[in-house]
Amino acid sequence: MALSSWRALRPARSALASAAGLGLRSLSTLVLAEHAGGALAPTTLHTLSAAAKLGGPVSLLVAGDATQGAAAAAARAAGVSTVLTAEDPCLAHGLAEPTAALLAAVGTKHAFTHVLAPSSTYGRNILPRAAALLDVQAVADVQEVKDGDTFVRPIYAGNALATVRVTGGGPRMLTVRTTAFAAAPASGGNAAVQVVGAEELAAAREAAGGSQWVGEDVRKSERPELGQARVVVSGGRALKSAENFDRFMEGLADRLGAAVGASRAAVDAGYAPNDLQVGQTGKVVAPDLYIAVGISGAIQHVAGMSASKVIVAINSDGDAPIYQIADYGLVGDLFALLPELEAELDKLGDIKK
Repeated sequence: MALSSWRALRPARSALASAAGLGLRSLSTLVLAEHAGGALAPTTLHTLSAAAKLGGPVSLLVAGDATQGAAAAAARAAGVSTVLTAEDPCLAHGLAEPTAALLAAVGTKHAFTHVLAPSSTYGRNILPRAAALLDVQAVADVQEVKDGDTFVRPIYAGNALATVRVTGGGPRMLTVRTTAFAAAPASGGNAAVQVVGAEELAAAREAAGGSQWVGEDVRKSERPELGQARVVVSGGRALKSAENFDRFMEGLADRLGAAVGASRAAVDAGYAPNDLQVGQTGKVVAPDLYIAVGISGAIQHVAGMSASKVIVAINSDGDAPIYQIADYGLVGDLFALLPELEAELDKLGDIKK
């Protein structure tokens, strides 16, 4: 064969190799929907954008004990071809064991080539379990889709990016770093709604014996949800006490209409509850404005907020690592600077919008 002919065949060979890795199936994607109170969580819409980059039809699985509202919202989301609903008391609270069994069963029944979930607490709790049931390797925190087999994910607390290629048979199981993808439009779609079969529900019920719902203690706040807020103010250990954390962070957040976050050091010190933790082992945020107060900028924290559009740092140490990624910095005693900042914000009136 002539060299020129061999070169012409290379793209075709590459495509065949990718298809072989997926078992010669046409691409189709299943997204596990995160929802509450009859509405889709914003993380689901971001995950749909990642699914769209794979090509092929996208189905959305809505699991719970009352799915009508969420299913209707899912059917309206742009880019969704089919909504699959699963209703059963064992799925009422999103317990990992029955939901993972359901996800694996639905994925197998419909022969999806890709199964995606948001890289939230909900998705990270369920998708790896489903991957283990299917005996395939899950890829976590995908922030870029190269092709059906190749994905980019952060490693070393976000200090490096790894391009990984999945080989072998079985579906590609991915959790998606939602801050890396724009949200799909919540309207404009008209997907068909189908009920999953009795066999898939039976798998969920059988797995439900491994856990039992006891209860939950949910903090209620009028502030925006931390993972979706346009403005986030976070406090660190330099605030010195829970009383100072509440006084300064909540005061600043109220003036800006912001969500409140915290560093791991502040959470470990008891200044803030762990659901406010921002970082590699907390929540990943990417607001338009991130204000870091008394936070040194440890790698673990930076991994959770470095994608913010504008970063403001307030710290007494001018050499703190946070200033390496900050767009603006105030060096000085935060207990002197914050009252001055609040006074200037008060002069501007209502700027929450």
